[in-house]
Amino acid sequence: MKTGVNIRDEESLLLELCRLEFHDEHLKKIRSLTAVVRDWNYFRRLANVHGVAALVWYNLEKHQLLTGVPEEVAIFLKGALMRTLSRNAFNTEAMGEVLRLLNKENIKTVLLKGLALENTVYGNSGLRQMSDVDILINREECIRARKLLISIGYVSLPVKSLLHELIITSYGKHLPSLIKNGTSVEIHHELFGERNNVFTRMLYDTSYVAEIKGEKAWFPQPQIFFLYLVKHLYLHEIDNESQLRLYTDLVVLMEKYRAEIINFDLITLASRADMSDVLACHLELLRDIWGVSFPGFINDYIDKWYNPDTINKFIFFLGSPKDNPQVNKAKSYRKIINDIPGLHRKFLYILGDLFPGVRFMKNRYRCNSTWKVLLYYPHRVGKILWLFRPPAPKGS
Repeated sequence: MKTGVNIRDEESLLLELCRLEFHDEHLKKIRSLTAVVRDWNYFRRLANVHGVAALVWYNLEKHQLLTGVPEEVAIFLKGALMRTLSRNAFNTEAMGEVLRLLNKENIKTVLLKGLALENTVYGNSGLRQMSDVDILINREECIRARKLLISIGYVSLPVKSLLHELIITSYGKHLPSLIKNGTSVEIHHELFGERNNVFTRMLYDTSYVAEIKGEKAWFPQPQIFFLYLVKHLYLHEIDNESQLRLYTDLVVLMEKYRAEIINFDLITLASRADMSDVLACHLELLRDIWGVSFPGFINDYIDKWYNPDTINKFIFFLGSPKDNPQVNKAKSYRKIINDIPGLHRKFLYILGDLFPGVRFMKNRYRCNSTWKVLLYYPHRVGKILWLFRPPAPKGS
């Protein structure tokens, strides 16, 4: 870890445990930290809210590092691993049914995020916490896939508006979540926030086939997957929230597929995707926080795009990962509108966003009364001002 970074011992210990490969110096530092940590309740809370409690327990137990860890903390962490293992097995079983249905209809299904990582880098051992199952399907096929899942009992969360139904594959990154027996499936049709879908198509087309529960599934190639995970993490940061599990995904993917990820093609892809600054910031975190070593051309690349706020923002998320008020809602809203192709689709999206359906409004504002829901509509009309609010100065 970069010297001079001002974080608590409890936070340092958590960071050291968020990896899968350990060298002697890592183990030595962990042992020294377990001897000086005082606020174990804070450590336990952080491990939980960052979604890494299962991984933390696994690493502590595997490397015989539990000496000094209070019994109640160890019991909590072990319980987290048992829960995550059970949850992941449940989601994997459900995914088997989904794949069986979609494969029968010749719909190629690429696994994303948690389930893909659990099966490729975490060893399918319940180490990667996930709340839902994310899949990527060709934009031309995703509506058909959605209807097929509904036909076997999946229930969709409400679409915001009937107007949004008309353009449902033209905005956002995924269709409304589909839920059955506690499993939530999100069908993604776009990943990188681009109108022409070039990089989403690249990830989709270059994916390789493997098996889940005896059914064919596709997994992203490591380099484009790494770039997507950086983009996904960046979007969480824009919303003023993040979790260590998302940074840890980058670390463990790098540990296993370093040669495939770190080369000049990564820089070229990031430039073409307009992600140079975003990639450089996150490579800086891997280098300066996790101690990942990079060749000279990567260090030069990081220095070229150096942002003095990168480490400070990470430290803020480390202590406060969730429930932070969004810094610039207007900017995020304008980006959504800008990414929608065609003026008519933009108009339909804005109109549907200002005047959603009653079912959505009841769910959004947790209100059972139709008459009470009507009182919230004037509040939504104020969002129109976001379209005309001048952008904040760069760097603010």
